[in-house]
Amino acid sequence: MDLKEIQNLIKFVANSGVAEVKLEMDDVKITIRTTLEGNTTETTYVQQLPAQNTLQQALAPQPVAPVAPAAAPPAEDSKYIVVKSPIIGTFYRKPSPDKPMFVEVGTSIGKGDVLCVIEAMKLFNEIESEISGKIVKVLVDDMSPVEFDQPLFLVDPS
Repeated sequence: MDLKEIQNLIKFVANSGVAEVKLEMDDVKITIRTTLEGNTTETTYVQQLPAQNTLQQALAPQPVAPVAPAAAPPAEDSKYIVVKSPIIGTFYRKPSPDKPMFVEVGTSIGKGDVLCVIEAMKLFNEIESEISGKIVKVLVDDMSPVEFDQPLFLVDPS
């Protein structure tokens, strides 16, 4: 892969809105990360050759700070417990498109009740409640990507 192809790939990734792309071919590994802060786009790429592992470690790029997932719930909701995502994946409120939602605002839940499903690597993981209470607010839209530790629900434990 020559320099012009790498530059075209960087431009393509920067314009596509994708956060990270990894490309491996024979003895070349390229990772392109883009982060959005305000209106600026920062692109970082690394070209690695397996024979140069010690040189790569010495010249490793500084890690890019992750984009904050979602804003924390307002202070007025401090009496509520926040149920957070235990994994990265796609959030689903229903077990399948033709089934009803697991929980709605106002639904009373008990410990062990399924609140939602998060798909990660083609596996559907049921997220169970660790507390009893009532759903006050759903913080994520159905079929949205979620990050680890991202708030999903507000629960009133009383």
